[in-house]
Amino acid sequence: MTAGIPRAPSRPGRDRLARLLPAPPGAVRADPARPPHAAVVGGGIAGLTAATALTERGVRVTVYEREAVLGGRLAGWRTRLADGSTVTMSRGFHAFFRQYYNLRALLRRTDPALSRLTGLPDYPLRRAGGGGDSFRHVPRTPPLSALGFVALSRSFRVRDLARINARAALPLLDVRVPDVYDHLDRTSAHDLLEAIRFPAAARHLAFEVFSRSFFADPRRLSAAEMALMFHVYFLGSSEGLLFDVPDEPFPQALWEPLAGYLNRLGAELRTSTAVESVAARPGGGFTVAGGGSEEHCDAVVLAMDPRGLGAVVARSGTLGDGPWRERVARLRPAPPFLVSRLWLDRPVRGDRPGFLGTSGYGPLDNISVLNRWEGEAARWAARTGGSVVELHAYALPGDTDREVRQKELLGQLHRIYPETRPARVVDARHEWRADCPLFPVGGYDDRPTVRTPTPGLVVAGDGVRTGLPVALMERAATSGFLAANALLGSWGLRGHPLWTVPDRGRSAVLRWAARTVRGR
Repeated sequence: MTAGIPRAPSRPGRDRLARLLPAPPGAVRADPARPPHAAVVGGGIAGLTAATALTERGVRVTVYEREAVLGGRLAGWRTRLADGSTVTMSRGFHAFFRQYYNLRALLRRTDPALSRLTGLPDYPLRRAGGGGDSFRHVPRTPPLSALGFVALSRSFRVRDLARINARAALPLLDVRVPDVYDHLDRTSAHDLLEAIRFPAAARHLAFEVFSRSFFADPRRLSAAEMALMFHVYFLGSSEGLLFDVPDEPFPQALWEPLAGYLNRLGAELRTSTAVESVAARPGGGFTVAGGGSEEHCDAVVLAMDPRGLGAVVARSGTLGDGPWRERVARLRPAPPFLVSRLWLDRPVRGDRPGFLGTSGYGPLDNISVLNRWEGEAARWAARTGGSVVELHAYALPGDTDREVRQKELLGQLHRIYPETRPARVVDARHEWRADCPLFPVGGYDDRPTVRTPTPGLVVAGDGVRTGLPVALMERAATSGFLAANALLGSWGLRGHPLWTVPDRGRSAVLRWAARTVRGR
């Protein structure tokens, strides 16, 4: 048992080794006559989580979001197609894995049964030149999950086990935060994969496909981040690679209900309002400048992407100390990525999965058939006889020719799903973005923690160090709860409980072996 983090009974359906961080103690609600006032800068997952956690304790909350809609990288907006249809466009497919305990807790505020999420039956992977893998029948509980993958994989043969460098692979079996960063942050994911000597086909499918989900080439990605990913999604958790997706576009399924919930609790949501600067006041508190006005508040949550955070801090000279500001200034976003959504005039074959991860097909990383699971897309497809297909390409060069890349993705779709070759593209939308956090080799120490040198100022987001085994959207939600808990504690108010996957390897024998390799 980890010191300070007791084990608690698991919720039905949750990994029995999942870890509970109990709610920090305090008063249930703030004094309604004089509630603290917090400004949350950023209306994505991290910001909305922090706003929810604070508002539920009676804190007066103002959310500032520079875009016209909430949701951050999971936002959606209306667009009109060439056929006259009005549809919702977004930045594309996101998997809501079952081990995203804290994100799912946020969504349960407006959907207790999570009925607006629907499960996809598999996480299929396909490699160019033949071969692929499915996780549908792989056991969920480690180490059976790893053994089952080897036994069922078409790209990983049992005799390949003899080539694996067990010593290099052992650290993957006992991942702890922050220890994993001490041991692996100065190694690239690519170099770790090389050291392990996984067979090429299995490595591309089981590792590189996942590592590119961090929007970075494995040569630039910290091996620690990849090891954490493997722990969270495969070797450390019995939830496995089971995941859900919203059954309607993000605004309708997630953010509009949550915005209504926050409004009913008294939060103020200011969209289309960019924050220019935040000034720490000499007597305590802050002045937030944005939208052509200034407002005083007691605390600030900065829940922004790397560029946005860096820009606001650069314009806010009273925040933090010198070293903290320098670390924030060094943060960089991951390389650009592309989401191409195509509305086709004919269906894809009926046996095509709702989601397919790909490797070796040029820049293409995955294909989604949205009308398999999203209601709006399904209604469009039923009305027109067509289909809605989405293509993702991650970690693209900054100087890439956009038109060329978009055509390449379409060509790869035709290669993988030949029935789409004669299809007419009724309309298309292409989203080019470069605002995800980069987790570079040796960059862990530069990443901000939730707490800052300035009392009352906290940071949240998926690039923040939480000290917990969480990643991607779950890191964003967890950091939002942690930021809120830090402020609630300073006001004597009760925090919120958190859950994570197990915070160490599941097997005592393998933990001992991993410690031996690390020289501990």
